Amino acid sequence: MSQDSKVKTTESSPSAPSKARTSLPVLDPSGDYYYWWLNTMVFPVMYNLIIVVCRACFPDLQHSYLVAWLVLDYTSDLLYLLDIVVRFHTGFLDQGILVVDKGRISSRYIRTWSFFLDLVSLMPTDVAYVWLGPHTPMLRLNRFLRVPRLFEAFDRTETRTAYPNAFRITKLMLYVFVVIHWNSCLYFALSRYLGFGRDAWVYPDPAQPGFERLRRQYLYSFYFSTLILTTVGDTPLPAREEEYLFMVGDFLLAVMGFATIMGSMSSVIYNMNIADAAFYPDHALVKKYMKQQHVNRRLERRVIDWYQHLQINKKMTNEIAILQHLPERLRAEVAVSVHLSTLSRVQIFQNCEASLLEELVLKLQPQTYSPGEYVCRKGDIGREMYIIREGQLAVVADDGVTQYAVLGAGLYFGEISIINIKGNMSGNRRTANIKSLGYSDLFCLSKEDLREVLSEYPQAQVVMEEKGREILLKMNKLDINAEAAEIALQEATESRLRGLDQQLDDLQTKFARLLAELESSALKIAYRIERLEWQTREWPMPEELAEADDEGEPGEGASQGGEGRTAQEGP
Repeated sequence: MSQDSKVKTTESSPSAPSKARTSLPVLDPSGDYYYWWLNTMVFPVMYNLIIVVCRACFPDLQHSYLVAWLVLDYTSDLLYLLDIVVRFHTGFLDQGILVVDKGRISSRYIRTWSFFLDLVSLMPTDVAYVWLGPHTPMLRLNRFLRVPRLFEAFDRTETRTAYPNAFRITKLMLYVFVVIHWNSCLYFALSRYLGFGRDAWVYPDPAQPGFERLRRQYLYSFYFSTLILTTVGDTPLPAREEEYLFMVGDFLLAVMGFATIMGSMSSVIYNMNIADAAFYPDHALVKKYMKQQHVNRRLERRVIDWYQHLQINKKMTNEIAILQHLPERLRAEVAVSVHLSTLSRVQIFQNCEASLLEELVLKLQPQTYSPGEYVCRKGDIGREMYIIREGQLAVVADDGVTQYAVLGAGLYFGEISIINIKGNMSGNRRTANIKSLGYSDLFCLSKEDLREVLSEYPQAQVVMEEKGREILLKMNKLDINAEAAEIALQEATESRLRGLDQQLDDLQTKFARLLAELESSALKIAYRIERLEWQTREWPMPEELAEADDEGEPGEGASQGGEGRTAQEGP
C-alpha cells in the first residue's frame, strides 16, 4: 500500500481521532517539556549517586533513617520507571523531520544500548532484602547505570542557560564534590574494616569523646579525603599495605583530577576571552598602535575611555559579526526583534513594507560617541542618517558652545541627506552641527545600504521620496521651481534616452538585415562553387588526354598510306 493510501486510511478511520486523544503525546527532544523532565531526573540520579554509597559505608546513617530511605528509594525507582515511559514517547529526527510514530520510536529505542541500561538499572535487586535484610543498600548500585541521563540534562542546561561558563564551573565543582564524597565513604569503610583507632591513619576509635557522632565521622572522613586528593599533605603516614594502596590510588586520582580541573578552567577562561573578543573590540592593538605612533596623551585618554565605556556598560559595535553564523532568515528575525521598534520611529520609514524594514534593520550599524565628540558638522556631505538609541546630542552653533536644541532617545537626523530629492535647497550637505553631550549610542544607516535595499522596492522608494518632499516643504527647503526644472530636465533626458534607444533598435535591425544578406550571399557563393566542382569532375584528366594523343598519331599515318596506295592504283 502506498504512503498516500495509508494517510487516507488513517484519515477516514473513525477510531483514529479517538486514539489520538487518549494516547500520550510525543515529546520533542528539543522542547521545553523534555528539558524539564531531564531536570527532574537529575534528583533521583544524584540521590542514588550520593546517598546510596554513604548509607553503605556509614551504618549509623542507614539504621537511623531506614523508613525515610525506603520511601526515597522507591520514589526514585518510580521516576526511573516513568523515565522509560517518557523514552518510549520521545520523538527523534529523521532527515530533519520529527518522527511521531510511536511504533518507530519504540523500535528505535529498544535497539539502543540505553534501553538495556535502563532495564538493568530497574532490576528488582531489593528482593534480596528478604535474605540479607533491609540494611544492605549496596544492592541498589545498579541504579548508577542511569547516570547518562544526568549528563544529558547537564548538556541541555549548558546550551540553554544565559551563563554557560558559570554553569561549567558549577558542574565541575559538583563532580569534585562527588569524587571527594565517594573517597571519604571508602576511607571510613576501610577504617572500619582495618579497625578504628588501630593506628594514626585510620579513623579514631568511636569510643573517644566526640568521635561517636555521625556528623563527626562524615566530616572527619571528608576532610581527610580532601587533604589527600588536593595533595595538600599533612596526613598521617600509612602503616599497612591496604593503607598504602589506598593512598597510591588517591594520589593517582588526584593527579588526574588536577589535570582535569586545570584543563576545564583553562577552557572556561579561554571561552570567556573569546566571547569578550567577539562582543567588544580589542583595545590592546589600538593602544599599542597609539604608543608606537606617539599619539598625544589627551587623545589616547579619550580612546581608552571609549573602550572602557563599551566594556563597563556591555555595549557592542559589531553585531553583524556576532550573528554572522546564523541563517539569513533567523538573523533577520533576531535583528528585527531588537531594532525594529527603533527604525519604525523614523518618519520616512513609517507605513513602509515589513519586508523592507527587515532588510533595513540588517543594515543598521551601531556606533558610540564620546562626550564632546561631533557626530556631524555643518557643510559636511551627508552619506548616512542617524537614529538615537540612547544618550543626548545637542544642535550647536559654529562656536560649539551655543545650543539650539537637544535631541534625545528615539529621535533621528540626517534622513533627508540619504534620499536624492529634487529641489532640495541644502543638497546633500549637513545643515547643523550635532555634538554628543555624553556617551551616546546611535544607529547609522548609510546611503549605499539604503539604495541597495530600495533597488528591490521601487514603490517604497517613491513613497519615501514623497515623504521627504513633504518634510522639506514644511522646512521651507524645497525649491519648487528647481524641482520642476529638474523634473523637466529628467523628462528631457529620458526622452533623449528613449530616442537613443529607438535609434539603437533601428541600427540593430539594419545590422541584423545586413547579417542576413551576408549569410544569404555566402550560401549562394557556396552553392555555385559546389556546382562548378561537380561540373569539373566530368572533364578528362591531363593524363588521359596525353594517352589519347599518343594512340591517335599511328592511326593517322596508316590511313594516309592506304589512301596513297588507292590513288596510285586507280589511274
